Amino acid sequence: MAKIEKFEDLDIWNLSRDICNDIEILFETTSLGKRVSLKDQMDRSSGSIMDNIAEGFERNGNREFINFLSFSKGSCGELKSQLYRALDKKLISKDEFETTSVKIELVKNKIGAFMKYLNNSEIKGLKFNNKQ
Repeated sequence: MAKIEKFEDLDIWNLSRDICNDIEILFETTSLGKRVSLKDQMDRSSGSIMDNIAEGFERNGNREFINFLSFSKGSCGELKSQLYRALDKKLISKDEFETTSVKIELVKNKIGAFMKYLNNSEIKGLKFNNKQ
């Protein structure tokens, strides 16, 4: 595994940033952008995925990082549910739903795998002087 020195080095953060940008494109290119409350919820949940990864990383301890990764994973579920709402209201197409949904599932699974890795790691972070 490559050395990770900043949250921008994390694949899961970069993938979640792509999702956030994809959601913004949906706002600009579909009638979803006209639905203010749903748009606001989707903007916040998509941003929450990447923001919680960054915040957890900066906490310098695996226990807190895992906690924030859990929040990010939850935000993946929230965003996917909101995509279903947008699809059901015919604000986005089935293809737009599928494309974004696949990306959300990918990052959700990668977050889960990373959480498992951190749980099993001997290194616990600077905050805990590598102790559990």
